[in-house]
Amino acid sequence: MACLPLTSLKTGTQGKVARVVAGHSATRRLYEMGFNTGADVVVVKNDRGPVIVGLNGHKVALGRGLAQKMLIDPKQ
Repeated sequence: MACLPLTSLKTGTQGKVARVVAGHSATRRLYEMGFNTGADVVVVKNDRGPVIVGLNGHKVALGRGLAQKMLIDPKQ
């Protein structure tokens, strides 16, 4: 399956971070939060407002702009 932006995934979807398509500072910020290439993520909430993602046993809220720049390879 093709990689999709985090904002287009439904609640409950699991996947791996494929890559981050952003500027230097946004990419660094995401990497420092743990969104490294290959990291396992699960979408906890994606309706309105920030996207909430489960990452390494923690819940992380991302603004929609930042979430749009993260490409996820969803699990089948």
